[in-house]
Amino acid sequence: MVTRNVLRSGVMAAFVGVMLTGCVVAEPPEPVVATPPPAPPPVQAEVVPVPPGPAYVWMPGHWAWRGRGYVWVPGVYALPAQPGYVWVAPHWAARRGGWVWVEGHWRAR
Repeated sequence: MVTRNVLRSGVMAAFVGVMLTGCVVAEPPEPVVATPPPAPPPVQAEVVPVPPGPAYVWMPGHWAWRGRGYVWVPGVYALPAQPGYVWVAPHWAARRGGWVWVEGHWRAR
């Protein structure tokens, strides 16, 4: 009987410990203030190389914001997500107060 009571006490202590871990109160994090980037530079001219195969689609380069400034991401060839799909290029769009990045995506014709 003693071992059963000891076991029961240990299980109860573990249960109470687990329940109390959810009661820890922490300070809320500082709010993050995001400042939209300024207008991107003009698109760079690229020399489009010969495609590696007939099904490949050219995905032009673009400017990417890296927190302190823009960096040029060169274009690449890629295979469509599915046959017959076309690439809708990503771009920067002017919004109230700054610029936002609109992701590129594959779209059915």
